[in-house]
Order: sequence, then structure tokens, then C-alpha cells
Amino acid sequence: MHKRTEPKKSIAYRQAGTVAAVAATIALGPVCAGNAFAFKLFGIKLWGEDEATDQVSDPVRYAVDFKADNLDKDLKEALERSSMLVSDKDKPVSGDLGVVVKARDDRDRLIAALYEKARYGGVVTITVNGTPLDALPPTPTFGRSKPVAVAISVEPGPLFKLGRVTLLGDASRLDPTRYGLAHGGDAGSLNILKAADKMVADFKNEGHPLAKLDKRDVVADHATNTVDVSLKVESGPVAPFGNVGVTGQKSVDPDFIKRYARINEGKPYSPDELKKASDRLRKLGVFSSVTIREADKLAPDGSIPTTIEVSEGKQRFLGVGAQYSTIDGFGLQGYWGHRNLTGRADTLRIEGSVSRIGETTDVGQLDYTAGITYVRPATFYPSATFTAGLKMQSLHPDAYDANTVTASAGLAYEINDQDTVSGGGEVSYEADTTDAFGKQKYLTVAIPLEYVRDTRDNKLDPTEGFRASISAKPSYESMGGTVFSSFEGSITGYKGIGANNNVVFAGKLAAGSLLGANSIQDIPATRRFYAGGGGSVRGYGYQEITPYNSKGDALGGRSYVTASLEARVKITDTIGVVPFIDVGSVTDGALPDASDLRMGAGVGLRYATPFGPIRLDVAVPLNKYNNGTAYGIYAGIGQAF
Repeated sequence: MHKRTEPKKSIAYRQAGTVAAVAATIALGPVCAGNAFAFKLFGIKLWGEDEATDQVSDPVRYAVDFKADNLDKDLKEALERSSMLVSDKDKPVSGDLGVVVKARDDRDRLIAALYEKARYGGVVTITVNGTPLDALPPTPTFGRSKPVAVAISVEPGPLFKLGRVTLLGDASRLDPTRYGLAHGGDAGSLNILKAADKMVADFKNEGHPLAKLDKRDVVADHATNTVDVSLKVESGPVAPFGNVGVTGQKSVDPDFIKRYARINEGKPYSPDELKKASDRLRKLGVFSSVTIREADKLAPDGSIPTTIEVSEGKQRFLGVGAQYSTIDGFGLQGYWGHRNLTGRADTLRIEGSVSRIGETTDVGQLDYTAGITYVRPATFYPSATFTAGLKMQSLHPDAYDANTVTASAGLAYEINDQDTVSGGGEVSYEADTTDAFGKQKYLTVAIPLEYVRDTRDNKLDPTEGFRASISAKPSYESMGGTVFSSFEGSITGYKGIGANNNVVFAGKLAAGSLLGANSIQDIPATRRFYAGGGGSVRGYGYQEITPYNSKGDALGGRSYVTASLEARVKITDTIGVVPFIDVGSVTDGALPDASDLRMGAGVGLRYATPFGPIRLDVAVPLNKYNNGTAYGIYAGIGQAF
């Protein structure tokens, strides 16, 4: 029997899809040098200074005075962002000449920034120790008793507008206003550059692979404060994709690379298709770099040849991890894998874990998992992926004890870039399962089916789009002769607001139902529904939300509904704060209801890394169970959903 007892506090509960603690392969440690102190996580400096990065030969420090009284706020900020003298003011340069070189480079940067803001009559003056840049000797010498004085003054001049706009060549049939080039409009250099690039891109998107900019003339008239622009774009012929070559591969089959890239000869040329091909090859994980290049001329048959250039990364990988919970104790994980087992970017992964170390002294009550998974892309069709796996588990959550062995195989088919369908078969044997109904055995055959539509702009940290899924799992439990099916659906949506998506609202709704079987005990305990923990309703313990009998034994439910709402607020480029609220209900009826709705609320911290945000959430239950969990702390990599 498994009953709720004393009040609990939970840290880093187990949850699907992530290691509950920040516990991937970790490079973690303080780096000390003199008075400098740096803290690094995953090899990334979180705070402090690493003195070694500031070491230069013959260091010379300078003090910069940026005179900006005559500049409006936006222009001042743009110029300061462009100035390396300003951004690097606390870093020494190499030698006296280094100050001059940095100042000359800065003058060019500031002039370019003025042009971007349509200030073609601006003047940038920089002095070093009171001497104008151009008056300094070739090998200047400055005193070292104090930082070298560098002064920057900017006279922005008038704001220029667009004057005459002339489009030549194949661009002559285009409307310049579609590209932001209207008489009297924005004359900034960046706007003009983007317009020309957009014209070339539009021709390429129409199937012209050799489209190019032939001429770009920009003339500023200081008498009228206008800029005349002349652009000549030649589209070249329309051409289909031709021969596809592969270079740089060593152990991956080049024919597989071409097949999986799906650049089909004879299809109309499309830059978008090349980008998709590059993206899908990168996602295989076997290549450290992928570049697809087009030829600079057509083949004799009028097609455009392309070459896929790849560089193979490390094919074997190894990782370890750890987690801790005040309820579940310590947990350890490890895995080994090969990303290119047979030369077709097929992956073999072997993994194992043990948890609840320290929570119990009985090694038989620890949680063990061991598994092996094989993934083969481009099976039968370029867009089909075959997956097979074998997993063995010995699990002891509060609701049940179960020893299971599960074998599965399935095929996922990409209908398009956003839609995927999958189906397969699964056989699961549960030996000596013990729960509120006693000890039982189950042998279940199932057919998992799923449809997913995913429009998210980023899988680990989305700011736009949604992911929706619906699944069905018809099942037959042979020992009891029970036929039942589970049906589940979920949708997550994201909406960023602000110029840089400084606030992202994220929401999730999920529901499920178990149909068939005369009694809940005829359904394996591992197939019943539970909620609570970092993957559903934070603030509650792992699987704590479920129906209970009169003795306080967890039963598992036939249906559930959960919902979450977060506001992901960016404080700096790397640090964010996330207030959230979660709700959920698990009932013994076939349809979800709110008769026992549980709510949790809290706040989280996010630290952005190149591989996704590191997450730490603290939550409390708003209507906790008697003697139930008092609060929860959850950590992981990636957003909660």
C-alpha cells in the first residue's frame, strides 16, 4: 500500500523529456586569478572576470570621453553601440599604437553608423591626448602615468531623405516602394542595402538561381539633403535543380546524404528548399557543419548544379548526470551512443539510471532504468524515420511498485515541415506490480498512433507558434483479457511581445481519457493517469494528483486535464524571470472534470545558454492535500513546456 503521510517538500522531481536537475555533462567550477573570480557552468562564464582573457602584450589603458550633448537619444545610443572605444573602455590595448589603431577603426565605425541613420553630412572627430588622429606621428608615444585621454565628438549633420530611385535591368519591372525605396523616404544605408538584397532574393525565390546585383550607385546631394539611388539587378534564367554532389564526408554514405537532403533533380530551384535541406541534415547530429553551394553557372542541360559540403563531427558520445530530491534522494544517469552506426546517420543509444539513493536503505526499493534505442532516418522513404527500443524498469513511486520490460518499434513520417504522423507496435510485460489493489501481472500489446503539428520557431525556447498533438493507443491486456484504449491531446502556444520578444506568454492545455475495461485495476498501473511535478502541476509531488481510496492509497485515474500559463520576462540578454500558474485534475471517470481541481503557482529563473535555457522553478500548491507536498523546486534544461 502507498499512502500519503507527513508533509513533503520536493526538489527536482522526475519529469519526462529532461533530467530533473541540471545534470547533463557538466563543466562546472570557479576560476580564480589574483583578485579576479569567474564562475563557469557548461563552460560558459556566468559572472566575474577571467583575467587570462585580458592579458595583452605591453598593455596600455585609455579613458574615453564621448561628447554627445548635440545628439538625440536614439542616435547617441546607436553611435555608442558602434563604438569599440566605448564598449571596450575597461580593456587595455597593446602598446601606444594600439590606441591609435582602435581610434581609427572607431572613426570608420561611427561614420558607417551615421550613414545607417541617413546622416551623410556628419563629421566624426577623434583626438588622442588632445591631438587629432591624422596629426599623430606614425609611432606615437604616450605617457603611462595615467590612462591615455581619447575624446570623440560627432557633428551629425542634417537628416537626408531619398531623392530619385532608379531601378535598372530586370529590376526595372519592380515597384521600388515595395522595397522601402519611396521618394522622401528612409535614406539610411542599411535600408538601401536591404532593398537590393531583397530584390535579388525575390528573383531567386521565383526560380532564378543566378540572380545578382550588378550595380549599386548611391549619391548624396548636400545641397538638397537627398540621396539618389540607382540599382541594377539581373535575374538570369529560370532553372531547375540539377546534379547534386557531396563533399567532405568520410564515413556517412554520400548517397544517403543526397537522399535525406531531398534536393530532387528536375524540381524548380528554390532557396527555401536548400535551407530546409541544410537544416534537416544538421538535425541528424552527425555533422559539425553543413553548407550547400550553388554553381556559378548552369549545366549544359539548363539546370543548376549544387554541392553539399559537410564536415563530420564526433560519432560516439558519452554522458553522465545527477539529480537530487529531498523525497527521492540522489539519482545518477549515464548513456553511451553512436551517431552513425552503419554509415546512414543511424543512432544507437544505451542508457541507464538509478534514483532514490539515500531515500531508502533497501537497494530493492531504488528506481532502476536501462534501455537501448535505435533510430534509422530515411527508412523506406526519405521523410520516414524508424525507431526501435527495449526498456527495462523497476519503479517505486508512491502509487505503485512495478517491474516492467517494454519492446517497441514504430515509423514516423514527415508529411511536411510542420506535420508528422507516427504509428507502431508495443509489447509491455509488468511483473509483480503492487498497488492499492494488491499484486498483479500484466502483459499488454498496444498500437500507439500520433499526429503532431509543430509551428514553433525554436524547439527549446520558442517565442512564436504552437505545437498540437493528438494520440491514441488501442491496447489489449492478455492476462485479464481486457481491451482498453487511451486517448490524449495537448496544445502549447507562444506569443512574444516587444521589439526583442522581451516578454513571451506561453500556455499549455492537455487532456486524456482511458476507455474500456470494467475496472481501473484491470488497466496496468503504469498506464493509468497521474499529475503533479515539474512536467504538469508544479507545487505538488511527482504523481501526487490522482484519485485516492478511503485508506489514502493512490489509485490512478481514467481521465485528466491540466493547464499552465507562464509569462517569460527577459531581464537581461541571459537572465529571465517567469511567474506561472498550473492547474490540473485527475478523476476516475472516463471524461475529465473539475471536481477536484488542484492549483499551483510560483516563479522561476531562466539562464540562457546556446543549447537552451537552464530552468529553476519554485512553486507552492494553492490547495494542497492533507499532509501533502508543501512546495516544490524543479530544475532542468529547456523551458517547462
